[in-house]
Amino acid sequence: MQKHFTFYNLSLVVLLVVLSAFSVHDAGEPTAKGAKALDSLDLKIGQMIMIGLNDLTSIRQNDTLIDEIKNNKVGGVIFFEKNIDKNDPKNSMIKLIRDLQSASAIPLFVTIDEEGGMVHRLKEKYGFVGMPSATYLGKLDNSDSTLFYNRRLAAELHELGFNLNYAPTLDLALNPENKVIVKRERSFSAQPEIVSKHAALCIQAHHENGMKTILKHFPGHGSSTADSHAGIVDVSDTWDFQELLPYYTLFKLGTVDAVMTAHIINYRWDPTYLPATLSERAVNGMLRGLLGFKGVVFSDDMQMHAINKNYGFERSLELAINAGVDVLVFGNNVTTKDHIRAGEIHRVIKELVLKGKISQDRINLAYSRIMTLKNKRN
Repeated sequence: MQKHFTFYNLSLVVLLVVLSAFSVHDAGEPTAKGAKALDSLDLKIGQMIMIGLNDLTSIRQNDTLIDEIKNNKVGGVIFFEKNIDKNDPKNSMIKLIRDLQSASAIPLFVTIDEEGGMVHRLKEKYGFVGMPSATYLGKLDNSDSTLFYNRRLAAELHELGFNLNYAPTLDLALNPENKVIVKRERSFSAQPEIVSKHAALCIQAHHENGMKTILKHFPGHGSSTADSHAGIVDVSDTWDFQELLPYYTLFKLGTVDAVMTAHIINYRWDPTYLPATLSERAVNGMLRGLLGFKGVVFSDDMQMHAINKNYGFERSLELAINAGVDVLVFGNNVTTKDHIRAGEIHRVIKELVLKGKISQDRINLAYSRIMTLKNKRN
């Protein structure tokens, strides 16, 4: 055990030295390679916006969202359990997703959090398939079982019309008292090799069934002692270098579609104490620079209190986009008075571009990555 401790702490020192050598610029493609000149700024910004439906299960109740989709203000939608029509769960969801897609000139990302266990929106009581937790599968450590359950889940998601799942979770179960990851059985294991193994199987099963996946929560939420849904989470004294190892392993496999950031602070990554979602050191430095990831980066929900209670709406958008985040997620999984429309997010981002606070090249690059992912065939 002492050898492992020494290795990982030595590796962390090396990581910090390497990070200090990275200038905080976007380490992806330097230009909007693949972005069509005819595509307008409005359309490109719209592709960066992922919005949650209101507490609605019928498109007739959601005319505003349809209008925003038609006007290129939305690039993706995210579903929660509240969006399930309890009277006819499957058929109504298929119709709703088809109606949303038919309104969009560019196919939407249609997403959901389906990790299994406690993070399982499409529950068996509504007639959907069961899905065990990551912790259960990690302890079982049987490749056939992980493939079986994930294939079954991914096939159902694809049948319903989803194309992107916020899974698997790569967080290591390092803190047994961690309430947001470990206590909710969202981690495969405390061991990086087990997490990597079962996350890779999860991705494989999704790809076989026409589904893309999003790894989360970068750079690692498993050692935290608090919940970023409720406020600031500082992992400066608990985070370990090994939390990056599953990302490194999966990037080497070349099967990763996208990565989602965490709203966690670590002064070792960023001495300004910005959470990873808003930090150039974390996104462009660690994820894109050190680990070499060139794909789409999604934010965690920007309405979580770690962000919206501390950085403000406009400032958080500016920081996140300049940090290297390509898709901004606003789940609207909050009280009705706090719901936000995609058009308002779009307006603020466009104003930031016109004021020169976000460069148009940065928008072009995000758009290029998003379109590459949307056109990717597994």
